[in-house]
Amino acid sequence: MRALLRRFRSSPGFGAAQWRLRGLACCEQGRFVEALRAFKRAGALGDAEANYRIGVLYARGEGVLRSMSDAVASYRLAAERGHVEAQYQLGLVYLHGPSKQSAPSSPQLWLQAAAQNDARAAQETCDLLFPNGLAVDGDLKAALHWLRKAADAGKPEAQVEAVVALALMHLTGRGRPSDPPQAARLFAQAAEQGEIRALLALGLMCLSGEGVPEDIDRAETYLRRAAKRDFLPAIIKLAEFYTRGKGVEPDLREAAMLYRRAAQLGDVESQFIIGRLYAIGGGVPPDPEQAAKWFLRAAQQGHTTAAHNIASCYAKGTGVERDPNQAVQWYKAAAAAGITAAQVQLGRLYLAGEGVPRDCRIAADWLAKAVESDDPEAKTAFALLHLNGDQPDPSRAEQLFLQAAEQGYAPAAMQLGQLYFGKYPFPVRSGEALRWYRKAAEAGHADAQFTLGMLYLKAQGVAANAEEAAVWFEKAAHSDHPGAQFQFAMMYCMGQGVPKDLVQAVVWYEFAAGSGHRLAQYNLAVMVSKGQGCTADQARALSLFTSAAEQGLAEAQLVLGDAYRLGRGVARDRKTAWRWYEAAARQGNEGAANAVLEHFPPDNGNDPVEFHNAPHG
Repeated sequence: MRALLRRFRSSPGFGAAQWRLRGLACCEQGRFVEALRAFKRAGALGDAEANYRIGVLYARGEGVLRSMSDAVASYRLAAERGHVEAQYQLGLVYLHGPSKQSAPSSPQLWLQAAAQNDARAAQETCDLLFPNGLAVDGDLKAALHWLRKAADAGKPEAQVEAVVALALMHLTGRGRPSDPPQAARLFAQAAEQGEIRALLALGLMCLSGEGVPEDIDRAETYLRRAAKRDFLPAIIKLAEFYTRGKGVEPDLREAAMLYRRAAQLGDVESQFIIGRLYAIGGGVPPDPEQAAKWFLRAAQQGHTTAAHNIASCYAKGTGVERDPNQAVQWYKAAAAAGITAAQVQLGRLYLAGEGVPRDCRIAADWLAKAVESDDPEAKTAFALLHLNGDQPDPSRAEQLFLQAAEQGYAPAAMQLGQLYFGKYPFPVRSGEALRWYRKAAEAGHADAQFTLGMLYLKAQGVAANAEEAAVWFEKAAHSDHPGAQFQFAMMYCMGQGVPKDLVQAVVWYEFAAGSGHRLAQYNLAVMVSKGQGCTADQARALSLFTSAAEQGLAEAQLVLGDAYRLGRGVARDRKTAWRWYEAAARQGNEGAANAVLEHFPPDNGNDPVEFHNAPHG
């Protein structure tokens, strides 16, 4: 091949065929720039094959920036010279429009990037590089013309495409009177030959009843036939069909399978959707890792909401290893695209110095931008910056909280309660604090419900009212608030505000303990060890005491010290007993300190001492 190229270079007076052969040889070696030059020389001498090859290079972006308009211009030259494949490709472009531009070589993206520096110069350069423009509009009349020419020249697949073009003309009324029934008949002809776009069109027409009687079963059949051929639009339409369940029960499992197929074929919206389905367990078992994987893929293709979601995954370590730096980068991508929630999160990260150096100025810039969208969450976050930033401004914070609260945003109402109750440097207004706490609580804000319960329980700013406290603790407890669950259990234990009920106390201690509430773990351990409100279970009690002790609760550490010293439920282990006694004693627990002195003196005495457990309040 190299010898052939050397011969071409040394031969004067090439004709069209020689230049074309040289271009083909260069293509085989991947030397597309040289191939383009050779094909242009041959095309200028009237070689139709060379014109067609130039079109192929532009269509594929080989040796040039991809440009379907330039590809069409070259295809047209070849087609007018009788080149059958060029006629066919030209017909397809006019029928279906150009395929999606691929990212790095897309002239639209190149122009967009260049225009950021100098719009006028970029456009002038683009006009020089792409004299035929950047886009190609569909043209059914031209498509039909060229496809029929290719079919008449002996390309049978062109005949099927010509039928599709004619059907589209009848369906849309472009170039022919609108005639949906005739369009359906023509699509049926093409569908018999397995033409996937005709199958899709018939499926949609059967769904809508346009041109044919509405027939859900036939619609599903047509869409499935096209989807089995991995035709992306058909896969997506079928997924939407199963999601919405028109005429049939929705089937999220089937929809999820189809969205996953579409995602694997590169459809960015499907990648985002399957990510959401994995995140919420819709049609598939919840799988944070799969959710993060698909959010990342969609984000890498420019899906802004997916960028926010993968940022959240990195920030929380959900489905991926926690990475504040990656979180910041993806939040920035989403924030720059106008996603308000991402702007708010960036503001919070800069305020906290998480993943980025702490910078209240940058935090303020992002939060101010988010506030421009009138978003109440943004206003609340900006208000907190005015309370906790380098230059506190409580009055401005109050204004922002009020604006957000008046929009019905419960967290803002909660923060107003905190502001007026004296949690920040601001004049105390107990009546206003109670009013805003109640507004937030009535809106379902669990922290506000818990706070209101504590106010009534401890008579802070209101008259003591155990029954009212129990009402608010119960509401917060049902919202999985561990503190409220603990307090509600305590009230059942003591019969305070509710009838005494040790079984219910155990139930709510279980919920709080399961969330890691150490006092709930301790109190539940005491009840389980004694069989109060439940069956006694010493092994379970010991496990709960251990959980509380490992979280630093001195009373639980003292219990474990006794257990290991006495061999109560565990093998006797003086070393472990001493370790737990010491841990409790370092926190000032008098019983543990006495135990160390009594049972671990220098003379090694070890007389056992009983310890009587009592619930912790």
